[in-house]
Order: sequence, then structure tokens, then C-alpha cells
Amino acid sequence: MLIPGQFVSKLKFSLIPVVMVMIMIMVLGTYALGSEIKIGAGAAPVENILKPVKEPFEKATGIKLTIIPSGPKNALIDLDRGLTDAAAAGLTLQDWMDLMEKDGAKVKDMASLQQITIGKDMIVVIHHKNNPVSKLSQEQLKGIFSGKITNWKDAGGKDMPITVVWGKLIHGTNSLFEKRILDGNPPKGNILEATTADDIKQKVTSNPGAIGIGPSGIVDDTVKSPETPEISRPIIMITKGNPSPNTLKLVDYIKGEGQRYIKQ
Repeated sequence: MLIPGQFVSKLKFSLIPVVMVMIMIMVLGTYALGSEIKIGAGAAPVENILKPVKEPFEKATGIKLTIIPSGPKNALIDLDRGLTDAAAAGLTLQDWMDLMEKDGAKVKDMASLQQITIGKDMIVVIHHKNNPVSKLSQEQLKGIFSGKITNWKDAGGKDMPITVVWGKLIHGTNSLFEKRILDGNPPKGNILEATTADDIKQKVTSNPGAIGIGPSGIVDDTVKSPETPEISRPIIMITKGNPSPNTLKLVDYIKGEGQRYIKQ
């Protein structure tokens, strides 16, 4: 029979393994929460994929996902400098490289770049939610964004001047729209400059005569998206060398459980 002192000592000893396991769990949990992935990206991956999966991915893995909506050019520059884990954009790799060359931004080590397709995006046109125009043809879009159509009454709408909202940080979206709709030319006319896709949406919601473009993920009940010709593109992620284990976890999540959250 154990006397009280011996029982307490034995109890303490038996609890040591349990306490050690609990400490290990806490340490591992803290380590996981300390992990982080930094991704620089253009509008399409930010709005359609990264923002929607951020919270559930972090909750499922304990890995912090830091999204830098810097546009494809700056995203690739940051990756090349080792400031981020990956870069993502709504561009083919060749179009991305063409964009870099056009802007005079060179990548030092092209051979080390690896790409992964993580989704597909539709470029959408948005205007104010009270604008009655429900459909725009390619010729009408060309007229509006080239400055030849300057009033909504000439596109089936109200007598109201048109303001084109153009984002300077959504290069991939802009370049594809210019290529498909504007014969490779930049927009002209009454241009209101914006930055990110979210900034474009905010400016469109506050201007009854505004029109802009962006990834499909920006469409919600604050704006209206008229029917237009389809303009689609792949969304790719680029890493320098092999993707890190955490980056691979993110890719696996996007292609698996994350499909519940991403916008296409």
C-alpha cells in the first residue's frame, strides 16, 4: 500500500510524459503559426484565389498567407530579389516575360523560374449598379475605351458622360484587354486612374458614369457587370527554384479544399 507521500510522488512522475507531450504540441503549434508565405500578385490571383482562400487556408494549416497586390511586374521583381516566396498573375509565362521586357524590368535568373497553373480567370467589365446597360459588344467596348464613345446614350444608356477607370497595378488584365479589344493600344478619353482591382471597383461604385475592367472576382452587388465578349486567361504562380514546402501546401490547398472558396 502506498502512503500519501509516495502516491503523490508516483502521480507526479506519471504526469511527466503527458506534460511533455502537451509542451511539444504547444511548441509545434507556435512554430506553425510562425510560418509565413509571402506572395506578390496581380489582380486575378488576388481577387479570385488568394483573398478567398486566405482565411480557411490559415485556419487549416497554421501558416500565415501574406498577399502583396503589387501587380505582376513588381511581383516578379520582388521574387527575383528573394523578397517573396512566389509571384502570381493572370498571364501566360510568355506574356508575363513580354510585359517585363516592355517595361524594361529584367529577371536575372530566368532559368530558375518554375510555373504552376493555379486557376483560370475571366476578365469582366463593370459599371455603376444603377446603369441600365446590360450588354456591350466588342465594337462598343472598343469605342468606349478608345475615347470614341463618350456618352452612355450612344451605348444604349442614359445621357451621361463616360469615365473610364483604369488600374495601373493590374498590368496582366490591362494588357490582355488591350490586346483583345483595343488592337494593342492603351485606353484614351476621360480616364480616371486607379491602382488595384479593388480600387477600380470603389471608384466605379462612387461614379454613376464610370466603367472599368478587372478579374471576375471583383463582381458583387455593389457594381453591375454587363454581358460582353469572353476574355479568359490562365492564372499562374511562379517560384524561384523548387517551391518551398509551405508554398506546395498552399498550391495543394488551392487545387483541393480551396476549390470551395475560389472564384472563377
